[in-house]
Amino acid sequence: MSHPVTHPIYGMAGPPSDDENGQDDSDVVVKTKPKTKRPPLYKVLLLNDDYTPMEFVVHILERFFGMNHAQAFEIMLTVHKKGVAVVGVFSHEIAETKVGQVMDFARRHQHPLQCTMEKE
Repeated sequence: MSHPVTHPIYGMAGPPSDDENGQDDSDVVVKTKPKTKRPPLYKVLLLNDDYTPMEFVVHILERFFGMNHAQAFEIMLTVHKKGVAVVGVFSHEIAETKVGQVMDFARRHQHPLQCTMEKE
């Protein structure tokens, strides 16, 4: 005596179906998921000069980039020895704001410190 084949209950969704390529719906969902492109990031750079005091650079790093004294001191030494250092990586808007803040603060204190940004 043969028994009829019974299917489990699938609720409102119905049984899993195969598309034309023989793949189930879960693969299709993964394929059609929109790919969100991450916004480009920008490096903020401090450039060395022969006039800006080292303590001022340390202060800038602590104030505008949230570094502790030891971190700021290390980055300041990198700027001093290598001529440039990346002080942070941010979205375009934040990088632009940081550069503006640093440049404005340096000018107000009559220091020629240069701060720039470039695409990562």
